[in-house]
Amino acid sequence: MNGTESHSSAPGGEPHGPLPSSVDEWLGSLAGHGALGSLLELPREEQLRRGYGHTLREISQQPVTWIETAARMRSAGPMIQESLAGAAAIVFTGSGSSVYAAECVAPCLQRGLGVPASAVPAGLILTHPDTCLPPSGPLLLVSLARSGNSPESRAVVDWLLESRPQARHLLITCNREGALATSYRDRPGVRTIVLDEKTDDRSLVMTSSFTNLVLASRALAVAPGTLEERAHGLASAAARLLREQTDGLAEVARSGFGSVVYLGSGCRLGSAREAALKMLEMNGGDVWTLAESYLGLRHGPMSGIRPDTLVIAFLSSDPLVRAYELDLLRELDRKSLGARRVVLGSELPRDVAATPATLPLECGGATSDEDLTLLDAVVGQLVAFFRCLDAGYRPDSPSEDSVITRVVSGFEIHRPEPAR
Repeated sequence: MNGTESHSSAPGGEPHGPLPSSVDEWLGSLAGHGALGSLLELPREEQLRRGYGHTLREISQQPVTWIETAARMRSAGPMIQESLAGAAAIVFTGSGSSVYAAECVAPCLQRGLGVPASAVPAGLILTHPDTCLPPSGPLLLVSLARSGNSPESRAVVDWLLESRPQARHLLITCNREGALATSYRDRPGVRTIVLDEKTDDRSLVMTSSFTNLVLASRALAVAPGTLEERAHGLASAAARLLREQTDGLAEVARSGFGSVVYLGSGCRLGSAREAALKMLEMNGGDVWTLAESYLGLRHGPMSGIRPDTLVIAFLSSDPLVRAYELDLLRELDRKSLGARRVVLGSELPRDVAATPATLPLECGGATSDEDLTLLDAVVGQLVAFFRCLDAGYRPDSPSEDSVITRVVSGFEIHRPEPAR
């Protein structure tokens, strides 16, 4: 099961020259230009005082970190192949944003590797393992985590080590000091990949950690050289977005919407869920959000699209999938549903992109949906970030009453009663 997934390449082209190789140089090139640059040009201490310094840096640094992550995964190739060898099923797990990262990855890995691959919340494994794990056969569990310190993260690995000792584990985390990275160094069948420390976001919300976990996980089904090529193409596309589209996204974010509906199909439903969570987290729950598939929207959720609803549509590159999606968007137009719309995709149809209330985000070139999940996430982060600032919140710590925290607080892990 070598990584042989082959789809159209990631968007490329660097109209502003090569992407700088360091984060600081890249951020310096953005400073002073547009809505993003005006925030970046303030001294670092002032950015932190205003409560957005970490989040802004972590959103903006992503193009550079993707290239670094792809290079790091090349050296992890032997470990990945050892983990995959003989696996009859792959289960990706995580909690919150990490499980949405798993949803972005699992479908393309099933196609690329030819074995069943699924995304399962860690909490579901703790409460209903018999319904969500393959009942038999060699299993590879891939745990995704920013900190690796969430209660479920370690509990799932511990429980499976006891109950299914034949299962293998691949742990991908952004924190080399976290429980996932440090607790299983001497356990056979457990392998750990730690991403660069820059991806261990200091903000409450996951941004660069999310996209880098998605990209790193793609290495299970994509040859190292191909992954690096795609990372460079995606980094160029994200750089163009950050340079050229943030003013439009900031204007949309300040347009006074009361709710947001995010639409995605297949793996991009995972990035739609992540984008919805970013809006919810960064705005203290003030903005109602929904992530749904295009076909699923008709079955009741369409009733939630109100006159002040923003619709963010991630448009598939697959012709068959796109046909269904365009039907739905045109139906929303006929019914005059929603206020404004953001559409992200490759080679956008004129009738969808040209309406006055639509902000089209053209990715350029024929691009796979699996690659576009990363750009989806960046767009979701930027809209949530600018809405947060406009509402007077602090993006680094938007939960003023500490309803949510950067790492979920510890809670009791309950064990099943022994069989009699």
